[in-house]
Amino acid sequence: MAGECVAEGPDLKEMGEEELWDLINDNRHRICLGVRPCTLIPYLRQARVLTEMDEDEILSCHNLTNRSMRTSYMLDLLRTQGRNGAVALLESLMIHYPTLYTQVTGRKPSTEPSKFSGLIKYSELTEYLVRAVTGMQKELQEARCEAGRMKARCTTLESEIRQLMEQEEKSRCLHSENEHIRRHLCSLQREVTKLKDEKCDLYMRYTAAIEEKSAVNMRLHDLNLQVYQLQTELQKASTENEYQKRQSLRCASTPATPQLQDEVRSLRCQLAKAEKLNPACQDILAQDLAEAIGSQVELAEQLRCYRGENEQLVREKQELLDQKECLSLQVKQLTLDCNLHQQKSTLIQIQMREVQTERDLAYLSRDEAQAMIARILAEKDTLRSQLVEIQERVFNLQGKHSPREERQSSDEREDGWESRRSSCEESSFPNRRRLCRMDAINPMTSCHSEYEDTAANSIRSRNAEPPSPESIRRREEVLYADSSLETAESDSILEDFVFLPSVGSEDKQTPRLSSSKYTSADRTSAPPFLMRSRPKAIRVNGRVLTISFQGEALLSQLTVLGGNKTGVFVHQVTEGSAANTVGISPGAQIVEVKYQQNKKALRMVLEDSTLEEAVWALSQITGLCHLSLRPKQDDYKLLLQLLQNNETSSGDSFYVRVNMTLPAGPSGTLTVSCNDILHVTNTRPAGIEDSWHASQVHPCQLLDLQSGTVPNYYRAQGLLIRAIEEMSFQIKKSKKAGRVVAQNQQKAVRIVSTGRLGRNRLWVSVEDEQTKSPESGDASAPRSCVTLMPYSLVTPHYPPVCRPVLLLPTVLGRMLDKKLGGWQGFQLCDPEALSSSDHAARLQRSEILEECDQGRNCYTLQSVEKIVAKGIHCVLPLGLDCVRRLHRADIFPIIIFIRQSARSARKLRSKLQRHGQSEEQLLACSRSEEPLLDKLPCLYHSVASDSWCDQTSLLTSLRTIIWEEQKKIVWVEPDLW
Repeated sequence: MAGECVAEGPDLKEMGEEELWDLINDNRHRICLGVRPCTLIPYLRQARVLTEMDEDEILSCHNLTNRSMRTSYMLDLLRTQGRNGAVALLESLMIHYPTLYTQVTGRKPSTEPSKFSGLIKYSELTEYLVRAVTGMQKELQEARCEAGRMKARCTTLESEIRQLMEQEEKSRCLHSENEHIRRHLCSLQREVTKLKDEKCDLYMRYTAAIEEKSAVNMRLHDLNLQVYQLQTELQKASTENEYQKRQSLRCASTPATPQLQDEVRSLRCQLAKAEKLNPACQDILAQDLAEAIGSQVELAEQLRCYRGENEQLVREKQELLDQKECLSLQVKQLTLDCNLHQQKSTLIQIQMREVQTERDLAYLSRDEAQAMIARILAEKDTLRSQLVEIQERVFNLQGKHSPREERQSSDEREDGWESRRSSCEESSFPNRRRLCRMDAINPMTSCHSEYEDTAANSIRSRNAEPPSPESIRRREEVLYADSSLETAESDSILEDFVFLPSVGSEDKQTPRLSSSKYTSADRTSAPPFLMRSRPKAIRVNGRVLTISFQGEALLSQLTVLGGNKTGVFVHQVTEGSAANTVGISPGAQIVEVKYQQNKKALRMVLEDSTLEEAVWALSQITGLCHLSLRPKQDDYKLLLQLLQNNETSSGDSFYVRVNMTLPAGPSGTLTVSCNDILHVTNTRPAGIEDSWHASQVHPCQLLDLQSGTVPNYYRAQGLLIRAIEEMSFQIKKSKKAGRVVAQNQQKAVRIVSTGRLGRNRLWVSVEDEQTKSPESGDASAPRSCVTLMPYSLVTPHYPPVCRPVLLLPTVLGRMLDKKLGGWQGFQLCDPEALSSSDHAARLQRSEILEECDQGRNCYTLQSVEKIVAKGIHCVLPLGLDCVRRLHRADIFPIIIFIRQSARSARKLRSKLQRHGQSEEQLLACSRSEEPLLDKLPCLYHSVASDSWCDQTSLLTSLRTIIWEEQKKIVWVEPDLW
């Protein structure tokens, strides 16, 4: 009908190519909006203006996201066919879109065969129309059958919907009961927390009471001793008093005995009678009296002697009794003193154990602080190198855009700059040394003065800090370059560099990850050993002796043991071998090795390498080699003693994060899941090839749990590649079959790669002595590569304060941040208003976490530190970009990702509408941010989409998750990008 309203247009047969395409381009927008390419393509294929490849490109190209773009691209392809393409397009419009044909050409659609184009014969056109009608009839019949099936399906679905509604009612009741139980559980948890606090207070009171009781007992013991001494003195005084009384009574009664008085009276009577008798009787009586008196005197004298002896015996007895009492008193006092000393020794031992525990914690804190200093220095070195490159680009741009009359002066300035910057073009200037921190001001300083004036050169930086480990390594390379290999045996180098303790040999908590692709010496390509993102400074604690000899089949000449924790030592030397001839003996630590391969002088540092890496490195030697050894007999004997006592199986010790799921296998293979933490203790277990001995780590303590074997780095990398291929095949198969993969399925693979750098930092460091460029062991290996990592080296951290909280996806996180920030123990981070100068200064110091849309308002690092200093959780309304900035400041946030599905998004429909968001935006944000979580250098917690029913239950579960995550150890891996 529309064609009747339009005036008759020009004859298309008479129009030329440009006129036809001008006519089509004038109506291009109308054609793109109203035409389906899949409808016109069969006719255009019949007219031979489009090929099968063009059809696939139009319908299957991922860049063409909608129908209008596909139609426009089809018009572009037809334009390349000239007039035939335009005529075929108009004829297809006349057949399938007659109204649009009338609007474009101004002519009524004709039912007669094409007479002006000659592209399709009448018979071919009739055949095409018959096929089209037949196809439409088949489609109509199929549509009717499909409608019948859909009707039956609708009936069954209605019944299922009724059942689901009943089940939903039951589930709603169950959810309400579950919510009631959860609230009750939360209340119980709060009560348990209160009880724990009360228990802690009671324990403190009990401890104070015990201390008071101990003090009272000590005082009571002293008082008992004093009372006992007073009782002893009182008893002694009473005994002496009683003895004195008896002596006084005895002395008073001795001269007045009755017998003597009677004898005296009788003698007096006899004397009186004798006076009356005759003289002869008197003489006899006098003589008898004299004899009686003499005998009496003798008896008195004997009695007096006996009394003296008796008194002496009594005194001796009393003295013995006093000595006995004194000795018993001393025995009791010594017994009490012995008990007191035992108690004191017990308390001292307990205090010593507490002091040892505090000392270990202090050592651990010191090691963490030293690791932080080393990381800060590494970042500063990286920033300095980036600054050099940026300044070089600025000078180049200034040289290109400057006027011709100033080109000569600018070239002179560029030449002056190139003389001061680091030698990045080593192919053009092979003799120019790389820019060091000490040469940034005075590049003319010689290597010798640089080494002798270490203290002076170390303070040339802007800040007063010790030299970085990279600077120390470069200084040692200069020393090695100056010393000749021929006189190395006689002239040992005394390494007395200023050294950071953070990378010292005592740092046992900083592991080093390594792996070996190969275990035999006949394999020439280098394995992807795991190493630090930055080479450690060489720890030199004594004299290093470099020995040159023929190292053909070096592993048959000597055997090694040890690892990254203890160092690699020479264990046995074969008698009569070249190593034995030059004087290599057991107990020497292998510091580094130099050798030639493919006419290149290569160098590998083995001071902190694992046993597997050291064995692989020594197996690469095929000729003259130079071993740098350090005698460390004490450490070697200690390692042998530990191995003999079965306290350790090797000298390896480091922690890794697993990036894939490994099922259980034969002979004690450990079952691990993606993102598990393992403690590797032996990289070459006895009797097991291509495997490591490792243990699972407790999430909250640095304790080893179940142990077993896992594939080494090279074999695990092959399993990772195979798992990725199987996953891609399953995804393609599920897409073809129309199935959808479950979102809450456990992650099986975490894609982590090393980045496209000139040197792969996860491969063994083999440095070319001529060009000083690290290679991967294979001279033909490309300089730019991406390596998949089955294991990532991690380091434990123990945050002393409450960790910040980051909720993802960001659309949902913005909704929950205010709710979470209003709880006790949580506070929402607020932006700060900064001036332009302050903003630029903080941006240069990387203290701005994220910028707001409103002027100069920014979320800064200082605002987070203020909230964390209060001992509460800081709720971060930020994105994933803030995680690495917080890690640089030793702040490790709790990252919680809430998975989303269409069903879970419907639960938040009202909340999303209130915040101006939609369900599609929430799902799109979740799909875009979930792949970025694997790029983070730390672990995160994932919440399943079906584990919560509404916003209240989600917030309750989030609080429980935060409480659990706060107790865990934070494992951080080096940032490889």
